[in-house]
Amino acid sequence: MQNPFVTTTWLAENINDPNVVVVDGSWHMPNASRNAQAEYLAGHIPGAVFFDIDGIADPTTDLPHMLPAPADFERAVGALGISEDMTIVVYDELGLFSAPRVWWTFRTFGAKNVVILEGGGPKWRAERR
Repeated sequence: MQNPFVTTTWLAENINDPNVVVVDGSWHMPNASRNAQAEYLAGHIPGAVFFDIDGIADPTTDLPHMLPAPADFERAVGALGISEDMTIVVYDELGLFSAPRVWWTFRTFGAKNVVILEGGGPKWRAERR
């Protein structure tokens, strides 16, 4: 298995590659009083798309963020401009919290080149990227 992480330096060097897609996979615990999508809209890594863990989920269960049907997943990520042939770089705004879940979701549905950004959004901003 490939290294599941990439550095912020790697991302900075490859962010404009049309075969690289950056995915904000932020999700916060309900009692955190934070809204990941609102935070994404307020600012994110340039070019990043927002992966809504609760929105791209199985709507037929009351359980939170369960995997959707394969066709539903394909449709949702396709609408985000993501294909399984791309290098998918996932990050979150806590550094390393929900990004592994999004990484696992993409891998479960067959994406081969999915990585997690070391340090996530906090490290990216701390380095003034």
